[in-house]
Amino acid sequence: MKKFLLGASLSVLLSTAAHAETIGVSMALFDDNFLTVLRGGMQDYAKTLDGVTLQVEDAQNDVSKQQSQIQNFIAAGVDAIIVNPVDTDATAAMSKIAADAGIPLVYVNRQPVNLDTLPEKQAFVASNEEESGTLQTQEVCKLLGGKGKAVVMMGELSNQAARMRTQDIHNVLGTDACKGIEIVEEQTANWSRTQGADLMTNWLSAGLEFDAVIANNDEMAIGAVQALKAAGRAMDSVVIAGIDATQDALAAMSAGDLDVTVFQNAAGQGKGSVDAALKLAKGEAVEKKVFIPFELVTPANLADYQAKN
Repeated sequence: MKKFLLGASLSVLLSTAAHAETIGVSMALFDDNFLTVLRGGMQDYAKTLDGVTLQVEDAQNDVSKQQSQIQNFIAAGVDAIIVNPVDTDATAAMSKIAADAGIPLVYVNRQPVNLDTLPEKQAFVASNEEESGTLQTQEVCKLLGGKGKAVVMMGELSNQAARMRTQDIHNVLGTDACKGIEIVEEQTANWSRTQGADLMTNWLSAGLEFDAVIANNDEMAIGAVQALKAAGRAMDSVVIAGIDATQDALAAMSAGDLDVTVFQNAAGQGKGSVDAALKLAKGEAVEKKVFIPFELVTPANLADYQAKN
């Protein structure tokens, strides 16, 4: 009887172990509002799943550190890896490391440069960046009546999202309805609120004239707002546009400082990346590109997004 009970207990333990999944997660940076929501979305969702453990690491915006984290995950025997890339141009090497080890890998939020040639058991979960800057700039064009001057704040130029969002801006301003809007300055502020404020201060000190600020993300847009207010510029005299619809951005819009943002469902991307990683770990098929839609946010529908947050 004791042997039977011992055997039954061992069977249960083995069954539980077989269903337990450990996912290594390497985030580009913990100290970022949007990526914090993304990370929280993964962790909150994993807590609802039996036997799923996330091992989350901060790459601290260091490509070498991120590659080391991936190698450490593999050495630790994780079932799958999720990567929010520091540098989207460095993802081919990361894909090879995981593929050579036979470990499934999912990129989240930032599009890998090798997206079209991802190895087997690898996927990308994000929102389609062709929508983000397009929705943002179309609304800016509408608010300006298709005429005026704009400055553009870009994210990190090593980041594919920054490049695509900026290209979206140019594409929209190249259309007949919006070609009356001229870009008078375009510089990077590296996704940072502080750098956005510094860049705006420099532009104002140089006497630059503009009617709109089109920023690749909310943090830079908020930095621009802070610098404009410090300089005594009336916020109703300039259109400010960001992307991500973070809590701080929604608060800025409620205060009348931010005119446009675009909701990027960070928590949805986090959940989607965990789902994709688990499916790949189990040998199930996953689409190479899993897109979570962007949504335009303006003062008219602001309340809907405040409720989501």
